[in-house]
Amino acid sequence: MIKSKLTLKQLEAFVQVVDTGTFRKAAAALGTTQPNISARISSLEKSLDVVLMHRDAGSVRLTDVGTTLVAAARQVIWSGEALLEVAKRQDLIKERLRLGVTELIACTWLHDFLRAFKKSYPSVSVELQVDLSREIDRSLVSGQIDLAIQTAPFSTELGGNLPLGNDRYIWVATPEIVQDIGTNPAMTDLFNHSILTHARHTQSSQELADFADLNNVSQNQIVHSSSLASCLPMAVDGMGIALLPRQIVSDAISQGRLVALNCDWTPSDLEVHARFDDKRVPRFVRHAAEIAQQIAAETRR
Repeated sequence: MIKSKLTLKQLEAFVQVVDTGTFRKAAAALGTTQPNISARISSLEKSLDVVLMHRDAGSVRLTDVGTTLVAAARQVIWSGEALLEVAKRQDLIKERLRLGVTELIACTWLHDFLRAFKKSYPSVSVELQVDLSREIDRSLVSGQIDLAIQTAPFSTELGGNLPLGNDRYIWVATPEIVQDIGTNPAMTDLFNHSILTHARHTQSSQELADFADLNNVSQNQIVHSSSLASCLPMAVDGMGIALLPRQIVSDAISQGRLVALNCDWTPSDLEVHARFDDKRVPRFVRHAAEIAQQIAAETRR
């Protein structure tokens, strides 16, 4: 019978080596040792009487038969997951979700998502990367993370892409600054103050720079920050006028610490997506993206 010849651990080792590129990285991903990975693949090759890959210095190359069989191996692993889902025993899925999110998500609904995901997959651990969207994008494309919750645009299109909605930007300032400029200032008047906003290479910052160039306004007053968590208290402390996503500043506005300004220009909305490689990742990654979609919708109600 097949059970006496093949095991899921062998197939998982095979797929992980293909996805990560090395035995060492595959061992780290599966929480085991490099010799164990090597032994599982050697046993798989012996059982099938084939050579799946050539071991070169520090890397592997699939043979033609290995290229064909890796797709079949994924199907077997996905079918195993599906069986546990039908049996409602997701608790038996002992895996790791490598998750990348932007700081906007980390500062708003990330913990709601993590609680909901833990309830559905209690035995799946989460490894978290919080970074700029372009860095998250690079990690996703290179296979270093499984699921990215990030903002457009993207460097590469993937088959797994669930839209999570838009987040719009808003201009805010302290009540003291508003006494000076009013709640309906002209955009050019804002540049008489420091402007606190996103990191330099983000889409909103580029649009702000383009606006300044088009209107012959100096960009010297723009203060870029890669940390939204730091940018918000700077605004609350009156260190400048801030251009930030509404979700980040909504509490400060409701508490009266910041006031929303009615300006005639804001950058494009942030388009948030949950993205993954649907040809590679386990089934629970897609389910994680669907959970993120549900949590994001609830947050915007």
